[in-house]
Amino acid sequence: MLVEEIMKKDVFTLRSDQTVQDVLDLFEEKRIRHAPIVDDGKVVGIVTDRDLKDAMPSMFTVSPKGEPYKKKVSEIMTKNPMIAHPLDFVEEIALLFYEQKIGCLPVVSQNELVGFLTETDLLYTYIELTGAHQPGSQIEIKVPNRSGALYEVSKVFYEHKVNVLSVLVYPDREDNSNKILAFRIKTMNPISIIEDLRKEGFDVLWPNLMQE
Repeated sequence: MLVEEIMKKDVFTLRSDQTVQDVLDLFEEKRIRHAPIVDDGKVVGIVTDRDLKDAMPSMFTVSPKGEPYKKKVSEIMTKNPMIAHPLDFVEEIALLFYEQKIGCLPVVSQNELVGFLTETDLLYTYIELTGAHQPGSQIEIKVPNRSGALYEVSKVFYEHKVNVLSVLVYPDREDNSNKILAFRIKTMNPISIIEDLRKEGFDVLWPNLMQE
């Protein structure tokens, strides 16, 4: 999946010569937490709700009333932020978010802002990919870490004529000779499927139904 498929294209921006009050007004009006700073068509910074919070006066401040709100965006923004490209892979950008501990990225193509990506966008994409937003059941199965295991499990779902909404594969933390397959299937009653999976010799970890 590419960044251009999940990024926001209608982006609210600010200029570096605007004020903290302008940031506050935009964030409240549009109910957003991040905004790119664009001067003369070029992304020069990012401002976030954390930057805004740091710039706001505390209840104990003795500075002239309203003075902190007149501070320029250029004084509180993160300058020269990291950027993404529309053709970057979402998986790689998600890793960047995690490693760099960032909450948003401007998306730039040919030196022009074309979109904006936030951690919320990435989270919702994960929800969509796993099918968690659709009614269904989750089944986790431990299988040997060899080719063909996914196909063998999938045959059981095929025989039950049940639609697989998603499948995730991750390592068995206790034994690297196995892997875990996490299926989300379009049925609210997976009992007969689980029974047949066990008859085929598969180790169903979840749901952990009592066996006779």
